Amino acid sequence: MTSLALALLLANPAAAQTQAQMNADAGAAWKRADATMTAQWKRTYARMKGRERTGDGFAYAAALLNAQRAWLKFRDAHCLIAAAEFHGGSLQPMARAQCLAAITDERTRQLKGLMWQR
Repeated sequence: MTSLALALLLANPAAAQTQAQMNADAGAAWKRADATMTAQWKRTYARMKGRERTGDGFAYAAALLNAQRAWLKFRDAHCLIAAAEFHGGSLQPMARAQCLAAITDERTRQLKGLMWQR
């Protein structure tokens, strides 16, 4: 811990959190990110279903579903590896949840980007 961080904690002991609290906060952030992504997924999937009605013959919704399933596998494996540095330690849940939140936020942006119109 840096001397600045230690000084801040000593000046405001209420600001100190336990690792369990930090793990819980990171988990809550991931749940919020996942809920936001799920809502965006529903909007984007509905848009892709609508695109199929244009008659161009492309299965937009099926392609999106396949991409999302692959992304979920990637997300889980990637964050497992990202948190492996702390395997078996009290930081592992926080590191995994932070990874899941960050990568889920990025996926939400990607899904929003697919909401194009002709």
